[in-house]
Amino acid sequence: MASKSHYFPLVIFLLSFSNVTAKSASWSADSRETDFQKWVSWNVQKHREKSTMSQAESTSQALAEAGVKLVDDKLRKAEMHKVRISVCQNGTGDFKTITEALNSIPSYNNRRVILDIKPGVYREKISIPRKLPFITFLGNSSDPPTITGNDTASVAGKDGRPMKTFQSATVAVDANYFVAINMKFENTAPHEIGSIGGQAVALRISGTKAAFYNCSFYGSQDTLYDHKGLHYFNNCFIQGSVDFIFGYGKSLYENCYLNSIAKKVASLTAQKRSTWGDYSRVVFSFTFMDKIVLPRGWSDWGDQKRDTRVFYGEYKCSGPGANLTGRVPWTRILTDEEAMPFIGTYYVDGDTWLISPYKNWITSEPY
Repeated sequence: MASKSHYFPLVIFLLSFSNVTAKSASWSADSRETDFQKWVSWNVQKHREKSTMSQAESTSQALAEAGVKLVDDKLRKAEMHKVRISVCQNGTGDFKTITEALNSIPSYNNRRVILDIKPGVYREKISIPRKLPFITFLGNSSDPPTITGNDTASVAGKDGRPMKTFQSATVAVDANYFVAINMKFENTAPHEIGSIGGQAVALRISGTKAAFYNCSFYGSQDTLYDHKGLHYFNNCFIQGSVDFIFGYGKSLYENCYLNSIAKKVASLTAQKRSTWGDYSRVVFSFTFMDKIVLPRGWSDWGDQKRDTRVFYGEYKCSGPGANLTGRVPWTRILTDEEAMPFIGTYYVDGDTWLISPYKNWITSEPY
């Protein structure tokens, strides 16, 4: 989806299915269309089955009516034994830096650890390894803390070789069950048109079952690396110029703003299901698109063979940029039934792991 400098509110879905095998590029367009229709039909059927099961489970209904939310067992136990530590640069907290706070957490932690991060600009390169699940970054809603850096893919790492996109992230999360609330993630490296190695990630999320509430992501090229796993973004602001949401993640972006600062035409999303994104899947729904969105809407990056392999859909979008008249012919306009599996937290299995950021559903206490 292409744009120039501006922003618009949207609900966006980055679709990725690891159980779908990439087919030969020699398939005909008709065969590929049949394959996509089967995929859409499969999602519709799974949504129906899940809805039916939910309605049939009286125990779950009773718990829901009582305001209790079911979560997976690991998460339930972690929430029951949560702890809070504070980070403040002036020394009044438990730690002065986020890195120090993370280093204090034992490996293979099994309880929710909330880092209460006080306002300020934290010039740190943060890495949360897989052995530190259940970490929460909690900032102040009126004055969110900023974690900032300026590494790029071409910068030399500790081994003297270029970091590449993966290691350029200011904040890298490899752990599962990560949550961020009221935080700013930033990479200040500018994008220079025509430059090589300018990828500069603000945040990379590689763990699964991660949620972001009221967060901002600032960067230029490759701002948000939605790498892999189930992810949920709510009321977030995401700014960049080139491919500033990209990766393999199966994610739901709800009530978010995308702000393009590109000086020329650039892409908002670059979802990948193979090395070059040949099997990319993205759906925009209930999205207000400003006039800056190009009439074509989507790009195959000069490779027409991709037209029969990608799935780019739209559903009930509005605004001057949502006019379908000039769209590429391989855009898919979803029906109500086809859109249902993709327009709620069901899509990321949210009923099993999403918890309100301001209320612990296990103890009924606020974070």
